[in-house]
Amino acid sequence: MRETLVAHWLDGLVYMVAVLAILMTHEMGHFLTTIRYRIPASLPIFLPFPASPIGTFGAVIGMDGMRANRREMFDIGLAGPLAGLVVAVPIVWFGLASLDFPTTCSVCNFESAAGTEHCEQCDEPLVHGPFAIELPLVMRVTLDWLQPKGYHSGTQITFSQLNPLFMAGWVGLLITGLNMMPVSQLDGGHVVYTLFGRRAHWIARGFMVFAIAYIVFAENWSLGVMVMLVLLMGTDHPPTRDDTARLGAIRTVLGYTSLLIPILCFAPRIIILRN
Repeated sequence: MRETLVAHWLDGLVYMVAVLAILMTHEMGHFLTTIRYRIPASLPIFLPFPASPIGTFGAVIGMDGMRANRREMFDIGLAGPLAGLVVAVPIVWFGLASLDFPTTCSVCNFESAAGTEHCEQCDEPLVHGPFAIELPLVMRVTLDWLQPKGYHSGTQITFSQLNPLFMAGWVGLLITGLNMMPVSQLDGGHVVYTLFGRRAHWIARGFMVFAIAYIVFAENWSLGVMVMLVLLMGTDHPPTRDDTARLGAIRTVLGYTSLLIPILCFAPRIIILRN
């Protein structure tokens, strides 16, 4: 363990700084909006989670949401994800551009076709590791557009190919996608409630039924902790100070558009175990 830390301390530092930058920007988006509307709120609180492969459980702010009206709650809820994406997107870009897709075998020096995981001559693995990373849609589309050397569309990103900026960007998108799920007092829950009012309760309940069914039938237990936390918080979003406050056309369009964030940023399987 000590040798690993000494050998890769710089990668760890880059990853830590990049992830904290995304989380801090996300939470400051919420915090500064609460200041604008004079809603009592705490400073950002980071939630380290060393037992997790990504090292964090995200970050939160505490606020007195009952003091905000419908329009203010919409702005507070959406400000965080949008601010976080401003930092996450360039990190994702540089992380994807820095990915290594080896095609030359280190044993026999044979040049295999792009996207090949084993040498076509001696069958030596070109990439290795116990797992691959599932890419969210926005990262897959960006990678198809960048077309780094050795990349073939649909290629999995394995453990041996990871770099700190890629992982930080992937974590940033994962956390953003999870936060924009349309339930409870997650950011997506704020947005959906301000768009649909009390009907959002049925959207949240239906989404939770779907999420639990997906976890069970796909045996994707990695999402179970998130579902349990949401159930403990309660699926229904509480009313705002004034649910009749108008959003206006721009906020309404922005709100509906933001519902695409989980689809673009969240990778359903997260990690793919390899044989």
